[in-house]
Amino acid sequence: MDASVIATASPSPRKPGLATRLLHPRFYCAALGMALLLVVPLAINSPFLTHVAVTICVFAALSSAWNIMGGYAGQLSLGHAVFYGIGGYGTALLIQHFGLSPWIGMWPAAALAALVGAAIGYPCFRLRGPFFSLATIAFLEVTRLLFIHFDWITGGSAGLIVPLNPGWAWMIFYDKTNYLYIAFGLLVFAVLVAWWIRGSRLGYALTAVREREDAALAAGIDNTGVKLRAVMVSAGLTAVVGAFHAMYLTFLEPATMFSLPTSIEIAMYALIGGLGTVAGPVFGALLVVPLAEAARVWLGASANGLHGFVYGTALVVITLTMPAGLVGTFGRRVTGWLDRLPGGGNLAPALAPPPVARPQGTPGETMLEGRDLVRRFGGLIATNNVSITLKRGEILGVIGPNGAGKTTLFNQLSGFLAPSSGTVTVRGPDGKLVEPRAPDAFARLGVGRTFQIVQPFGKLTVLENIMIGAFMRHADVAEARAVALRTAKLVGLDDVAEVEARNLPIGGLKRLEVARTLATEPSILLLDEVMAGQSQADTQRMVQLIRTIRDSGVSIIAIEHNMHAIMSISDRIVVVDSGRVIAEGEPRAVVQDRAVIEAYLGEDFVDAQGH
Repeated sequence: MDASVIATASPSPRKPGLATRLLHPRFYCAALGMALLLVVPLAINSPFLTHVAVTICVFAALSSAWNIMGGYAGQLSLGHAVFYGIGGYGTALLIQHFGLSPWIGMWPAAALAALVGAAIGYPCFRLRGPFFSLATIAFLEVTRLLFIHFDWITGGSAGLIVPLNPGWAWMIFYDKTNYLYIAFGLLVFAVLVAWWIRGSRLGYALTAVREREDAALAAGIDNTGVKLRAVMVSAGLTAVVGAFHAMYLTFLEPATMFSLPTSIEIAMYALIGGLGTVAGPVFGALLVVPLAEAARVWLGASANGLHGFVYGTALVVITLTMPAGLVGTFGRRVTGWLDRLPGGGNLAPALAPPPVARPQGTPGETMLEGRDLVRRFGGLIATNNVSITLKRGEILGVIGPNGAGKTTLFNQLSGFLAPSSGTVTVRGPDGKLVEPRAPDAFARLGVGRTFQIVQPFGKLTVLENIMIGAFMRHADVAEARAVALRTAKLVGLDDVAEVEARNLPIGGLKRLEVARTLATEPSILLLDEVMAGQSQADTQRMVQLIRTIRDSGVSIIAIEHNMHAIMSISDRIVVVDSGRVIAEGEPRAVVQDRAVIEAYLGEDFVDAQGH
């Protein structure tokens, strides 16, 4: 491998134009499929079928909005009806008290819902798993009770009637067909928003946070920040759809607008169709809503609540037979067929990556320094007054027995653990030494790190994994993809670029960790046992890769138990034992140190080296 590979570039072809994208079979087949929701009811001209189509559009749009938060970001909210209710009540109250058209009133209601979403999300994002879901249910119940209590504004449990002013200006019609036009437009809008986010830098960041929060932080992603953006967009979009549905229902009451069953239904459509997919919520609603509405009509009051049984049955069957949902199970196969239709092919532009600027500075200057680092876990002292300095252009090896505190030291040097005492300083791009606090701040300053236990984004492809790192320096998706392709070639993963990361062997996963970190274009690289568990061939490849990275100007600290490898690549060695530095110096001097031999190497290693 040659360090020049990192900076090579070739003439850049143009991105596919809008016309090319519109004529792609993925687009025109999806557009034709969605158009059937509008065309079929209009052709049959049945009020019931029109009502079913409106309901499908409404709940598919609500589920698409929920999916931005619950699917992309992995925050499984079961209180999303709070935003639906705010949209409906907010719009109706603006009509009643200020005579404001719902076409205008829905936007202040959406803005309020977005702010409420941020206010709920910020404290709740600290919770994990079912605790987050329970917290959202609690907020939903509190909001419902508040709307009942303030009856002088909301009408309380008696409900609120939307002023019946027929016409487009007030979104009230005698003919349900007009409602269908609006519902279909909202569905298209919601799907387009979800599609745009999914393929954007924000969408990749949300997926990274959902899959591995620590790995996302190491890639420079502000986890809380991206989740807040997701919940605000999701809440605002939900409120807009709720505003329309309030006009369709014409009667609002807290038990309906802030309903837990409604929240569960919204989430369920995405689960059935496929969490985190653009089309999943639409297919989920298309499958379940007609069955539930048909059950209500055919069985009437004799089977009140049977639609819940329909929902539950569909969810159980899909979960047991297709855990990834309809689109998650069949999506790749279907898109493969579509790509073979006229106009098909790869939409991703093959742009040439921008050249990487080599880190600049004075050779030998301090790049990263940990001074007097102490980290306590209760009564255990994991690092005890450890000081370590990385110079520009060097490879610094860190060795020591298991449990010596090496990874704890790495976590402090990358911001994942705050020292109980001591400081960590990093030389930033402007040449100044600064003291960052959070892991994403370390990453943005140029500190890249891998993890002892590999942390791939398993459901993303190898290329998408590397793109997560590239987004830190390149906001454009096509540019990030080009950087990822170049990095994949550098580490020898270009032949498996489209393979899902969870299918890689351990050697490939280790190289993927390095590739994702390299894509952030770091000036400092912390490698935590990247050669552990690998074959001899993979180890030799990793040794050569590390040398190539150093030759490109990146300063490296490497923790490693493969003594032959770490001794061959290191300029200096630091030995840690029981949380203390017991030796430091050139490799030859360190291996002859009696304290190092007794604590870690053993006499057999020294004899094998011929010392």
